[in-house]
Amino acid sequence: MTPETQGLTSFAPLELQIEGMTCASCAGRVEKALLKVPGVTQASVNLATEKAVVERSQAVTADALVGAVRLAGYGVALSTLDLQIEGMTCASCVGRVEKALAAVPGVLGVSVNLATERASVQMLAAVDPNRLLAATQKAGYDARLPQAQGSAPAPALPAWWPVALGGVLTLPLVLPMLMEVFGRSMMLDGWLQLALATPVQIFLGWRFYRAGYHAVRAGSANMDLLVALGTSAAFGLSVYLLFSHAGHEGHGMPHLYFEASASVITLVLLGKWLEARAKRQTTTAIRALHALRPEVAHVIAKSGTESDVPVAELIVGDTLAVRPGERFAADGVVQEGRTQVDESMLTGEPLPV
Repeated sequence: MTPETQGLTSFAPLELQIEGMTCASCAGRVEKALLKVPGVTQASVNLATEKAVVERSQAVTADALVGAVRLAGYGVALSTLDLQIEGMTCASCVGRVEKALAAVPGVLGVSVNLATERASVQMLAAVDPNRLLAATQKAGYDARLPQAQGSAPAPALPAWWPVALGGVLTLPLVLPMLMEVFGRSMMLDGWLQLALATPVQIFLGWRFYRAGYHAVRAGSANMDLLVALGTSAAFGLSVYLLFSHAGHEGHGMPHLYFEASASVITLVLLGKWLEARAKRQTTTAIRALHALRPEVAHVIAKSGTESDVPVAELIVGDTLAVRPGERFAADGVVQEGRTQVDESMLTGEPLPV
């Protein structure tokens, strides 16, 4: 233990997959490089497994350890993992998910996309993905590894069925209120209102109770919690008034709020369904745009020779040849030649430029 690390509280150890070691002296150099990082209490490097286990204080980040190893002339194996996040409804949800994933030891960077409901996590290769799933669930959201294309089972019911069921049960509750505008009284019996509203509140609204419970456990609040509290208050008060009135038949029926709780849940479900449909359409459009990207670019070397290079390997300053009928592999300035380009996807102009 170095004098700089005395008195610091030990935090969860990190495991690094070291690349480039060839002998025992390499392992020794990596150990010394790691021990020089302020806050590292102990470092153990195994040449056979090419792994380094670092005990540290909480202030030591994975970035600092990776930088120290690279500065010593060696590499650290990194990986990128995509997670499917479920339950996000707004930008604050994105922030909570990013914060939860970034707190997992070994995570270097997190990017969460609300539209696609995906999180891209850059981390040390030795990090267990299950720790990421657990951290996301602890924050109040569901996470899973994306399934391979074509392996997802087809849903047993269409996604709109909760909205349709909610509409069928809610319409008889809302219709009498609308007919009162035209002077017609069609108020349903209180017990019939209870029978119609209960499936909406308990069965269709269960998702809001579950999401609200996870939010409370995570020490935060979200829209689902608000919906659960508001509709439960209206439904619970109506049930109380209905049963209280049952023993006093001659005092008239009190005003019940079953239509309010049922209509709120149905409308929120409708909004979530429309949002999910818009996300699916957006994702499909993005995939279609990605499919239009060329995979290979024709790079012209300084000697004048032309070679095909993957687009991902292009660097700033490369000179590209674009043949008739091809797509541009990257942004650039025309140096030689003349052609017509279809820019309608970017500018909306219908004619070639």
